[in-house]
Amino acid sequence: MYDLIIKGNNILTPDGLQQAVVLVKDGRIHTIQTDLPDGATNIVDIGDKVLMPGIIDPHVHINEPGRTAWEGFDTATRAAIAGGITTLVDMPLNALPVTTTVQALEQKIQAATGQLHADCACWGGVIPGNEQEIEPLISKGVRGFKAFLVHSGIDEFPNVTAADLDKVMPVIARHHLPLLVHCELMADDQQPPVQENKRSHRQYIASRPQAWEQAAIDLMIRLCEKYNCRVHIVHLSAANAIEQIRTAKEKGLPLTVETAQHYLYFNGEEVPDGNTSFKCAPPIRERENNQQLWEALKAGVIDFVATDHSPSPPELKALETGDFTKAWGGISSLQLALPALWTAGRSHDATIPQMAQWLCEKPAILAGLQNRKGKIAAGYDADFVVWDPDRLFTVNAEELYHKHKLTPYVNEKLYGIVEQTYIRGVKVFDQGNFTSLHQGKMILSS
Repeated sequence: MYDLIIKGNNILTPDGLQQAVVLVKDGRIHTIQTDLPDGATNIVDIGDKVLMPGIIDPHVHINEPGRTAWEGFDTATRAAIAGGITTLVDMPLNALPVTTTVQALEQKIQAATGQLHADCACWGGVIPGNEQEIEPLISKGVRGFKAFLVHSGIDEFPNVTAADLDKVMPVIARHHLPLLVHCELMADDQQPPVQENKRSHRQYIASRPQAWEQAAIDLMIRLCEKYNCRVHIVHLSAANAIEQIRTAKEKGLPLTVETAQHYLYFNGEEVPDGNTSFKCAPPIRERENNQQLWEALKAGVIDFVATDHSPSPPELKALETGDFTKAWGGISSLQLALPALWTAGRSHDATIPQMAQWLCEKPAILAGLQNRKGKIAAGYDADFVVWDPDRLFTVNAEELYHKHKLTPYVNEKLYGIVEQTYIRGVKVFDQGNFTSLHQGKMILSS
């Protein structure tokens, strides 16, 4: 009668962790009950392990087509399911072409065909002059749009100005989609701080000051209110911006915010000079700042956490020179989303229900998937991760499945081992092995 039955003592339902039985039929959760049905078969007993909804990561740079040497759908979605991630939303850069036209989106969809091991959706991009592409991209199925207020690092994806956003935000608002924004903004008459010691991470932090994030967020709050357009601030690193975000939310503005695992796990004081594997933008800031990010996350001012998995070939990270001014700014961490956050969270009294909010439920809302993903509830996709929050492991580069293994997490000791991953009731990863590849689908809203 049922395709899969999972029973356990720590099933995370909307009512919290409880002993329960989850019945799956035709790829969906049929019901949740306290006892096994009569004559039950296909039973998986997870004992005291945690069953959580499949993780949703809405901030991933897959880079295909065009920069598949950096990453790709095959490698990214393998890493995803090994980390308990069942749904990704791909950023409109660093693929070539960038996803700012329908034609480019069609090329991306074609490139993904036959390569998806996790579900994947797409963000469209906003750049100067592509306002006529917004409606067609929405019709084609993007879940929302991404824009930069500072140079993206990719010349094909230039930053926008307030004037550019004035053209597109009314359209995006009319369709109730989110506008995701990289919020760093330098005043027109300002010169970036000079980094004299190019190997110094402390000077790199100073070269991208918190004031840049504050200025950009201030602009986006004003535009959010002006157009009543959903605005989502990606990878917040500046604690100084928390108060303005709190105030905007208290006014009822449709503003959401994410931070990234690396801002919550690492502290700037601990980053060795010359170790450019830590370079990202905005930068990993100091311990006191990151403590405030934790407080804001637990208070709900920051909504959730996403990896901003932004890989590149190792040669682009300037490893030999340790030059933070030349290295590509991006951290590879897709497979480690759950254990990195849980390990840091253990020292901040984070709970497993909070983890599910930050990694599953609230990311689903951003991507418009809240009626089918992000919860263990009747009618939802049977996407699950089974994990052990008490098991410790050491990050080994050879056990990472994204294309390039360079990450600052190598040799870190993390809690939280992913034991099994299920997509629509099919077990796709089990105890370190891929058991059923190619179960992912491209999710388009059209």
